[in-house]
Amino acid sequence: MLLVYTHKITPRLKYSFKHIFTRILGIPVDFTTTIEEFIAHDSLKISYTRQPLSHEIFVKSHDILFDQGISDVEISIQDWEETKCFFSSGEKSAIPFDIFSASFYLLSRFEEYLPHVKDEYGRFTAKESLAFKHHFLHQPVVDIWAYKFRKILEKNYPDFKFPERSYSIKPIIDVPSAYNFKLKGIMRTLGGTAKDIVSFNFKKLYYRYMVLFGLKRDTFDTFKYIINKQKHSEFKFLFFFLIGDYSTYDKGIDAQKRKFIALIKQVADYCQVGLKASYFALEDITILKKEKLRMESILNSSLTASRHSFSKLNLPESYRNLVELEIFEDYTMGYVNHPGFRAGTCTPFFFYDLDYEIQTPLKIHSYHLLDYSLLKINSLLDKKKALNELIKEVKQVQGEFVPVFHNYTFSDVDRWKGYKELFNIILESAHED
Repeated sequence: MLLVYTHKITPRLKYSFKHIFTRILGIPVDFTTTIEEFIAHDSLKISYTRQPLSHEIFVKSHDILFDQGISDVEISIQDWEETKCFFSSGEKSAIPFDIFSASFYLLSRFEEYLPHVKDEYGRFTAKESLAFKHHFLHQPVVDIWAYKFRKILEKNYPDFKFPERSYSIKPIIDVPSAYNFKLKGIMRTLGGTAKDIVSFNFKKLYYRYMVLFGLKRDTFDTFKYIINKQKHSEFKFLFFFLIGDYSTYDKGIDAQKRKFIALIKQVADYCQVGLKASYFALEDITILKKEKLRMESILNSSLTASRHSFSKLNLPESYRNLVELEIFEDYTMGYVNHPGFRAGTCTPFFFYDLDYEIQTPLKIHSYHLLDYSLLKINSLLDKKKALNELIKEVKQVQGEFVPVFHNYTFSDVDRWKGYKELFNIILESAHED
C-alpha cells in the first residue's frame, strides 16, 4: 500500500490519487495528516503538501484539490519529455508539475463547466478543449503521467513488485437505426419513396423495394457479420440500440415491433447490450426512465450501460440522471469529429460531481475514436495510419481502447469502404506483441 501525507484530505484529493495509483497502476492508496504515522510507514509513501517533510518523494500541491466549486483556473502548458503538463510545481518537487491536480482537472471535465462555445447540437467540441489547443488530445496524458511517476517509485523502492495490467479493447457498436428500409411502417416508406422520386434517386428507390420484397439485404443489416466477428474475439462487443420514440433527431425502429425485439434479443445472446438514449432523453429524466424500462423489458435484465444520441452531454445533469436511475456505466464521453482522449485517459474512471463535491458510482468509459472522425481522412492508408497511432498510444500505457462503430459502417456503401478492415485492425491489435 502507498501512504500519502497531506495537510488536508479532501474528496477531490482522494479521487485523483485513487485514479492514478489504484485504477491505473494497481496500487492501493491511503492518506494521513499525521506525520508520525507517515514516518512509521515502511512501504511506498509520498508527501503531497506545500513543503517536503524531509527527503521523501514530494509533490508540491496546487490549490485546486483543496478548493470547492468551479472558478476559472490559470493554466500554463509546458513540455515534459515527449508529452505536455500543467500546474508547475517548482524545484523541490519530484516531478515538474502537480500530476494529481492536472489529472483531476481533466478527469472531472472542469473545463466543460466553464464558459465555452457549443456546436449546433449544444455539444462541447474538441476545439474548445485544452488538449486540442495545446496539441495533446492524441495522448492519454493522465496514464502517461502515471507511468512516469511509477518510474520514480521504482527507483526509490526497487524491492517493491508493481502489478502489471494488459492492453484491452472494448468495441462499441452504435445502432441509431437497425434497418435502412425494413420495419419503417407505411407512412415512412411512402415518404421515403416520394423523396427518392423527387430527388431522382432511382437507384435508392430500386434498392428500397428490392429490400422490402426480400430480394436484397438491407444496407444497415450487418448484424450477422458483427456477431460472427464477436464469436472469434475474446473481448465482448457492446451494442447500443436506440429504442426511443421517433423524433426530429431520432429516426429509429419502433421498439414495439416484434422483429426488432427479436433482433435485440439475438444480439444479446452473443454481445452486451446497452441503451442508446434518445436526444430528448438527455434533457428529460422521465423519457430516459421510460426508455430504460423499455430496454429492461426486452432484455429481461437490469440495464447497466448507456450512451447518448449524438454523443451529447450536459454536465453535470446528464450524468446525475444516470446515477439517479441506477445506470452505472456510460460511453458518451468522446469527440465526434476528432479521435483522441477527451478526459485525458484510456482507463475507465468515475464521474466526479463538482457541484456536490463527491465521487459518484457512475463509471465513464470514454471512447477514443468514432468512425465518423476518420471520414475526413481521404485514403484508406492514412486512415490505417491514424488508427494505428491511436492504438499505439493506448498500448504504451496498457490501457483500454474504446472505438465506436455503427451497424451501417460494415455495409457495402462506398462511404464506408475499408472500414471492415479498420475494425479488423482493432480486433487484431489485442493479439499483437
